Amino acid sequence: MLAGLGRQVQTTGLLALDAIDAALTALVRFRALCDTLHVRKVWAIATAACRDARNGPAFIAEASRICRTPIKILSGKREAQLTALGVISGIYKPDGIVGDLGGGSLELVDVHGSRVRGGLTLPLGGLALQDIAGRSLKKAEKVVEDSFRGMPLLKEGEGRTLYAVGGTWRALARLHMWQTGYPFHVMHNYRIAAREALEFSRLVHRVDTETLSKIEVVNAARRPLLAYAAVVLENLVRTIKPKEVVISVMGVREGLLYSLLPARERGRDPLIAAAADLNVLRSRSPIHGEELVEWTDRFMASSGLDETADERRLRHAACLLGDIGWRAHPDYRGEQSMNIIAHGAFVAIDHPSRAYLALSVYFRHAGLSEDELSPRLRELATPRILDRARVLGAAMRVAYILTAGQDGVLPKTPMQVKRGRLVLALPGRFSKLTSDRLYSRLKQLARLVGREPAIET
Repeated sequence: MLAGLGRQVQTTGLLALDAIDAALTALVRFRALCDTLHVRKVWAIATAACRDARNGPAFIAEASRICRTPIKILSGKREAQLTALGVISGIYKPDGIVGDLGGGSLELVDVHGSRVRGGLTLPLGGLALQDIAGRSLKKAEKVVEDSFRGMPLLKEGEGRTLYAVGGTWRALARLHMWQTGYPFHVMHNYRIAAREALEFSRLVHRVDTETLSKIEVVNAARRPLLAYAAVVLENLVRTIKPKEVVISVMGVREGLLYSLLPARERGRDPLIAAAADLNVLRSRSPIHGEELVEWTDRFMASSGLDETADERRLRHAACLLGDIGWRAHPDYRGEQSMNIIAHGAFVAIDHPSRAYLALSVYFRHAGLSEDELSPRLRELATPRILDRARVLGAAMRVAYILTAGQDGVLPKTPMQVKRGRLVLALPGRFSKLTSDRLYSRLKQLARLVGREPAIET
């Protein structure tokens, strides 16, 4: 719900009474939902509007009473740091400047991997900027330009990535996504080239918002602030000169939860962890998925195919997801697996990488033909992604016809390239598993890697 707490704070110094009523009403419902769900622990935080308003403490006291838990008012620096942690928790190896545009403020902070440096806050949130500028976009432009002039933190972002956090920036990106006919409607990790972001921002704040193509995809409550969000984004891109803008749906709330995790949990790869959980929930044998990771490791190491560390990570995730569709009707296992993976709640993965995971498992079920592929998903795949997805899909087709999805077989039946041949070893009792279908699938894979197939018993 958009209560608009920061709507008049910059000019009146107070939270508006109607905004207070809306926020408290929402909190009553949230507390009731928590009770319905038997939630035992609630963390509650407040940001810029409550930090800056003279009646902020009184509002926080009443809100705390309703929530039945203390509400902590974050400093601007702490808000920026938690936003950065949110991005770290949801973007794989981030490197750049995080900008979190809320209603009352804009937080900026530098991230590199798991390192967070600096952190500052400016009164440039959509509601605050609209308030300061007296609803004049021309005046808002000057306020933003003056705020960014000579800021050392922004100069450090040149050639890196600008991570955009906040509901109004997400609405702006959603509008861009629909206007450009982007084939995939997952917002997290949506990427816009810097020049394109600059030009699109200029367009949005220079025309009547309601006349924009596809404006209906943006929540009506967000539309009045789109132009102000565009002004801030345009000036950030012009000042920082990043290579691209990446949308993160994970921000201060996720950063708070991430900060509460033990160091060991924070160090886990969230993509691999999510794939492993889905493997346990939906596969016939979760151990088989883990064995498939090691089995394909040996195959790839011997194949002569180059593979980056990032590609290896994605292959591991795909192996863990290889059997999640087995309960579906055989004719639809590929399609259903592809949809689950493409639209799953994964983080720490970009859209082309989602396509790789989905296509790999699709090929494992449906065969290596591209005739029935979703054209939208296909648009996201580069030729290299498509090739590697077919190789892994073909390898999984060998593995699953050999093992019937059960563990204990793959560790004893290695598949490796030896002396120019792709050799599948079936020693001892495993020799009884050979068949024409198994050889046919091995032959398919061998063609993809330019080798001759052979089964050794």
